[in-house]
Amino acid sequence: MLELNHITKKYKEKTALDDVSVALDCGIYGLLGPNGAGKSTLMNIITGNIKPTDGTVLWNGTEICKLGAEFRSLIGYAPQQQGLYNSFTGRRFLAYMAALKGISKKDVGTELERVLSYVNMQEVADRAIGGYSGGMKQRILIAQAILGNPKLIVLDEPTAGLDPKERVRVREQIKELAGDKIILVSTHVVSDIAPIASEILLIRSGTIVDRDTVEALCHKYGESQNLEEVYMYVFGEEGCYAAADSI
Repeated sequence: MLELNHITKKYKEKTALDDVSVALDCGIYGLLGPNGAGKSTLMNIITGNIKPTDGTVLWNGTEICKLGAEFRSLIGYAPQQQGLYNSFTGRRFLAYMAALKGISKKDVGTELERVLSYVNMQEVADRAIGGYSGGMKQRILIAQAILGNPKLIVLDEPTAGLDPKERVRVREQIKELAGDKIILVSTHVVSDIAPIASEILLIRSGTIVDRDTVEALCHKYGESQNLEEVYMYVFGEEGCYAAADSI
């Protein structure tokens, strides 16, 4: 279980996150909100990339800062098309990430083939990442995130900038990962998360304003027909960009 207890993050006078508390068990969770809502800050705190100003992040009851390398071995993180080396081939990039994750040399070959097969990139694995399409880059990021079969997978805008066909492909790959894992997907594109999420967390101005299943949220907010209507109900004009992207 992942627990966030009273997480606050301040940058000088700006509060990016304000007293966020939430507990997540196995399932797919959508972190939904407009740009600037605090989604990426929250994900970076969960992954240990930045420290909160106040509050604690716990994994199965232990603070992640105390778990150190053990926690890092349990987590897979895919940022929004960041951290890619264009001169590397896909295979070399994955091998490099596997080494950082502490995967043994004897297991690397088998593990690379497993994740490449999962994202259907065996045939382009030896091409330079700089020549990949946006969708291929997103898939290689998902591949590195699932190296080592992590228990916690964090995906930041995994379908950003993709065409509709690639968005559906990535969404279905995320769905297939569900089971004994916690998968947290940050997005502002409603249609990318609505069909697959166990629950939706709505975030605005650094605060979780609601959390529930898609069906329950639709019922709660004016008997909305779908999550797009819920989004507009909750975020108003802030939601226009996301609503347009989801059409």
